[in-house]
Amino acid sequence: MLFRRKRLLNAMKLIDDYNRVIDYVRISVTDRCNLRCKYCVDGDFPFIPHTEVLSYEEIIRFVRICASMGVKKVRLTGGEPLTRKGLPHLLKELGAIEGISDISLTTNGVLLADHLEELKDAGLKRINISLDTLRKDRFAWITCIDAFDRVIDGIKKASFGGLNPIKINTVIIKGFNDDEILDFVRIARKWDHEVRFIEFMPFGDMSLWKSAEIVTSQQIEETIRRDFELLPSLRPGKGPAKVYEIAGGSGRIGFISPVSSHICAECNRLRLTSAGMIRPCLFSEVEYDVRALLRTGGSDEEVKEFIRGVVKVKPERKLEMGTIRKCQRSLRNIGG
Repeated sequence: MLFRRKRLLNAMKLIDDYNRVIDYVRISVTDRCNLRCKYCVDGDFPFIPHTEVLSYEEIIRFVRICASMGVKKVRLTGGEPLTRKGLPHLLKELGAIEGISDISLTTNGVLLADHLEELKDAGLKRINISLDTLRKDRFAWITCIDAFDRVIDGIKKASFGGLNPIKINTVIIKGFNDDEILDFVRIARKWDHEVRFIEFMPFGDMSLWKSAEIVTSQQIEETIRRDFELLPSLRPGKGPAKVYEIAGGSGRIGFISPVSSHICAECNRLRLTSAGMIRPCLFSEVEYDVRALLRTGGSDEEVKEFIRGVVKVKPERKLEMGTIRKCQRSLRNIGG
């Protein structure tokens, strides 16, 4: 009886052809963003029409169906998710779905202070904040917006407001911010945050970047270890980040290495774009249109079979390693 029950539970799960259990969905709620980061936006990349963006009702239905197949974790992304009205409503509805045990948000932090209390009231417990520099002039250059003080204010209020752990995502680019690596480590210790250093993946204007801009996780780690002792984290998470504690203090350091190494064996996620396309791999241009099924009367069972089909074609690994490859779509269209 126990074996039969286990077999039935496994049959409900989303498992790809490489025995990876898919229990995590990243959902872009909008392609709108209030920053124009140079490595993300390519020229005057047009926004998609509002009618093509998934409604909250469609997102809630999609997550409910995914939860029935074993998805436990949802992360809301953009664009900048806080530019979409009514986001706390979506958070609250997703949090009420049976089986969903973890809901988080990735934001650039510009609007965070303004919305913090309503986000907490809606059930948000964790947050990731994208911040690539601790210098105001550099922030204005890379984002094309003067909003550094607002981001720092948002981080501080989130910290004092109990949204922990706060993770700060930092893309390191040679010649731009690689001289700030140790400054970010000090911030992690001071504020008891987790700073996650992410290898540079260009999605924006390629004329600005070349392979020399890539600083590998190994190089970043070597720089840190000259001044700090890093210890394996006692709280390792299931995800692409290799996380360490900072000896003699608080805070954690993580490394995400999409360019220099394959992290694909640990991949447990699907991406849902704001236009309703399921993207099984960030590094592939292949997408599958679930919006059409949601909007043409497809039943829950039909949507389930569609999702299972997408999971079955999830690639074992990205095609390139150690090379720079321009994605054909803006990161704000895909979802960070």
